[in-house]
Amino acid sequence: MVLSILQKRRSIRQFQNKEIEKKKLDQIIEALLRSPSSRSLNPWEFIVVTDRKLLAVLSEAKPHGSAFLKNAPLGIIVCADPKKSDVWIEDCAIASIIGQLTAESLGLGSCWIQIRDRWHAEGKPAEDYIKAYLDIPAHIKIESILAVGYADEKKRPHPAETLEYKKIHHNYYMITESPTED
Repeated sequence: MVLSILQKRRSIRQFQNKEIEKKKLDQIIEALLRSPSSRSLNPWEFIVVTDRKLLAVLSEAKPHGSAFLKNAPLGIIVCADPKKSDVWIEDCAIASIIGQLTAESLGLGSCWIQIRDRWHAEGKPAEDYIKAYLDIPAHIKIESILAVGYADEKKRPHPAETLEYKKIHHNYYMITESPTED
């Protein structure tokens, strides 16, 4: 079942002007809260944004790769307290993909917007731009924003023959290509 979701999931950046039903939103939230985390420390926190004006403001968090958020009916800010876990980045990444796979399973499209280590157009971190609008405490770090909604674009699944099986190694790392020299 998970493989069939992975086979068809694509990054969706165009959304229908259609709200997400409460039941589906509740399922996404439950999935986020069930996401695995190292040592079950659960350092992540999630800010669920459905206010269209706020989504438009957040869509300007960085000059490239966030503008489509303004047309999504849902944005989920995935953040964490790094004092709770040394692997908060990994835990947030796991939660983000769990959210995306859950959205796909519910007939919704989604796209990850990277925030950590990205810059706002004004030369300040994208994270600081977002924190100012959402009143996020200084010690909380933002990993990503998930844009979620009903897809208004069709993307074909990646064909199985395009998968890079040469990157699979059995028992030992085997060089399959000549290494390039610097």
